[in-house]
Amino acid sequence: MNPMAQTIQLSLVSHTNVGKTTLARTLLGRDIGHVRDEPHVTDTVDSHAMVRTAQGDVLLLWDTPGFGDSARLAKRLAQSENPFGWFLSEVWDRYRDRAFWSSQQAVRNVRESADIVLYLVNAAEDPADAGYVAPEIRILQWIGKPVVVLLNQLGRPRPAAEEAADLARWREHLATASCVRAVLPLDAFARCWVQEGVLLSELATTVPADKRAAFERLRAQWLVERVQVFDASVAELARRLARAATDREPVTDAGWSGKVRELGAALGIRRDGQADPKAVAMSRLAERLDRDIRASADRLIVLHGLGGHAGAEILERLAEHYAVRERLSEGKAATIGGIVSGALAGLKADLATGGLTFGAGLLAGGVLGALGAAGLARGYNMVRGAGVSSVTWTDEVLERLMASALLGYLAVAHYGRGRGDWAPSEYPPHWQSLVAEVLSQYEEGMRSVWSHRGQSDGVAEIEQSLREVLSQAATAILERLYPGAAGRLAPSGSALE
Repeated sequence: MNPMAQTIQLSLVSHTNVGKTTLARTLLGRDIGHVRDEPHVTDTVDSHAMVRTAQGDVLLLWDTPGFGDSARLAKRLAQSENPFGWFLSEVWDRYRDRAFWSSQQAVRNVRESADIVLYLVNAAEDPADAGYVAPEIRILQWIGKPVVVLLNQLGRPRPAAEEAADLARWREHLATASCVRAVLPLDAFARCWVQEGVLLSELATTVPADKRAAFERLRAQWLVERVQVFDASVAELARRLARAATDREPVTDAGWSGKVRELGAALGIRRDGQADPKAVAMSRLAERLDRDIRASADRLIVLHGLGGHAGAEILERLAEHYAVRERLSEGKAATIGGIVSGALAGLKADLATGGLTFGAGLLAGGVLGALGAAGLARGYNMVRGAGVSSVTWTDEVLERLMASALLGYLAVAHYGRGRGDWAPSEYPPHWQSLVAEVLSQYEEGMRSVWSHRGQSDGVAEIEQSLREVLSQAATAILERLYPGAAGRLAPSGSALE
């Protein structure tokens, strides 16, 4: 055991049923205790290692029973310094009101052991209406340790200005509490690891002076582990996008009978069992992308220490962005190009309903698609030089896949383990506009990246370029969501620096 090693102890306390154990699971990245929507679920004081260093330092997180009758508890603790109060606490309560006695023991444990107290409050309440807060602040004053207040139950991530308003209300309400050193947002369900890093940065200024060197070692270790997850996530997204960029599906030449079937489909005339070769190719391409997105999302979930799977979400509505690589004479381009565009419009309509039947919406798409088909055919022949007809994804679809990948990363990175197994939900609206705004800065560079798709080493080159772009974009997004946080957290030489 290193004689310089230190154990630093954080005690998590709150009113009963505010979410201590849920937050503890999120901070620890593993399941501990019991979580139910009822008071006094946690009835023991338990410690759990949050971070360890190679030097032997340990950051412990204590999960404690919730404060129940806070006013009575504050009064009893104040009385415990005199003989009569000691008798009531240690004898009377011990045998007549075991739960109340256990609450007192938990508070004494915090007083004796904690270096810092993390006090969790329900941010959904107006602090002026939360009658339990005032007596609990008296309890925290009696404990005599520095306190960092954490705002829980903030709901889904919101724009910074809205969350700042909640933060300001609580900071103003607690301004006179001398034991409170900071008030920070940290929702157990929807926190981001960047916010956890901000908490550790705040604790670094609060921890006792003789333990600060050890705490800095612990914080550095925590950062290394989180940045490793960030880098691994970016690498996973880059591999997924590189595979999509270079994927293609050959289109079987069905001859003139196939062209006639396509024309009939474009006009709304279709025979069951006669699959259009282009539609079949597009279906296969879409199915591979769908499988790959789900498998990649599952790997992202595992990287973040969560359970569950990505689920059976319908593939994004991307069918209009298929690129068809086909040698066509310009004389036939208007007719056949219109049919192909019509098939794509039909595929889009079917995807919107969750199927791949290629049956709806073809006529309008065929008419509209024919308008520019001659020029498109000439462009494919001259620029692509395709010897074999195939379908692949266009630059537009890849750009949308980049946005989708970053949104998926944000969703997983904000999903607290205390919430349970991963379950998809709608993205906060401000995420989508923010991701689009950040990615707009990389449009020109991405056109250059996609241009390597036809080269023999295109996959490796595209993947490496995507890693760089995604890392920069994700860092910029986190910085915009949490101003000043990402740069302050980054260890020297990391992807977030």
